[in-house]
Amino acid sequence: MFEDLSQKLEIVFKKLRGQGKITEANIGESLREVRRVLLDADVNYKVVRQFIEDVQKKAVGTEVLHSLTPGQLIVKILHDELVRLMGTTKADIAIAPMPPTVIMVAGLQGSGKTTFCAKLAHYLKRKGHFPLLVAADIYRPAAMDQLEMLGRQLQIPVLVDRGKGAVEIAEGSVEAARRSARDVVIIDTAGRMHIDEAMMQEVASIKEKVKPNEILFVVDAMTGQDAVNTAKAFHDRLDFDGVVLTKLDGDTRGGAALSIRSVVNTPIKFIGTGEKPDALEVFHPDRMASRILGMGDIVTLVEKAQEQFDEQKAKKLEEKLRKSQFTFEDFLDQLHEIRKMGSLQQIMSMIPGLNKLPANGAVDEKALGRVEAIIQSMTAEERRRPQIINGTRRRRIAMGSGTSVQDVNRVLKQFGEMQKMMKTFSKGKLPRMFRGMQLPA
Repeated sequence: MFEDLSQKLEIVFKKLRGQGKITEANIGESLREVRRVLLDADVNYKVVRQFIEDVQKKAVGTEVLHSLTPGQLIVKILHDELVRLMGTTKADIAIAPMPPTVIMVAGLQGSGKTTFCAKLAHYLKRKGHFPLLVAADIYRPAAMDQLEMLGRQLQIPVLVDRGKGAVEIAEGSVEAARRSARDVVIIDTAGRMHIDEAMMQEVASIKEKVKPNEILFVVDAMTGQDAVNTAKAFHDRLDFDGVVLTKLDGDTRGGAALSIRSVVNTPIKFIGTGEKPDALEVFHPDRMASRILGMGDIVTLVEKAQEQFDEQKAKKLEEKLRKSQFTFEDFLDQLHEIRKMGSLQQIMSMIPGLNKLPANGAVDEKALGRVEAIIQSMTAEERRRPQIINGTRRRRIAMGSGTSVQDVNRVLKQFGEMQKMMKTFSKGKLPRMFRGMQLPA
């Protein structure tokens, strides 16, 4: 997420911190570099101009010019201005005082709108709500089928009526939610390849008839400046309440995230970071600014860990560690727990220091998969008692996992070292699973 933007800004900061003395001249030079980096990231040029002006006013103040750490102060000013640019505080979903809460979702075709509807329903379900998904996209042949499939996977009901128009479906969904005791209605409206007057009129009619508590506009973050122009056109017609940025796990330059809040004066509420149902994050401007400036995002990482935390499993694991009974089965469980939090690349991007590793070589996800395959190719007895794995068994495990005997030997050796290390852990300390764990190439 924003690796290219972060790395280019880090180069600028290094130059600034390397200056023997900070002057208005070298501050100006650094900000010109920041301007160029932001424009390269496809940030709206008007937004960039105002942003640089605001930073410059604060950066040339007496406090910075006479500070012992002027480079750090300027980074802090940039951080504060980025936060202000993206909205200062997180914006929550507006929940109706009398259910059901009606959420209307709009956006261009291909933006990930239908997938977001399912993710939002999953998110609200975990918060204790009872959502109803509504398939009101009657034009794209697979849209209703896609929403039905996602609903089945998440065990969330989907209202589908192929014989009615979109406005009629949306109107009927509110009463259907009341009858089935559903407290949230999420309406997936028709996407469009471009701004289409007929379809724009349709979403305007749905808004008028249903009077949603919340209108969310979904936009593909990889479209950069085009995303901002589209958002403005939709906002003029719908006056939506929040923006959702999807595909932030892709090769996005960051322009949409940094521009859209300022241009439409509407908060970003969610970001999509993958295809899985739980790959949805509430947007926190301060945390996003920290990620962009290479400071990591420990708070979000801790929250992700807490969501996946199983207290009973943790107690059992702690007991095994105290008794030196940690096995390959326990290690496999920990691999799965970490995988639930997202890709290792995403996890490392939130950790200060690790997030500055080269984007193309920081983590080899396939290598972790090979370790998992090796463990899964073992029998239950071999996982519990790896000391019984002889040469014949090693060859069988290597063949079953699609790896080499050398890879299997390496995993066994390092697991043995890990077991020895864990014997030294004191009561109450959880293991650092992957310290020194060299994955097979």
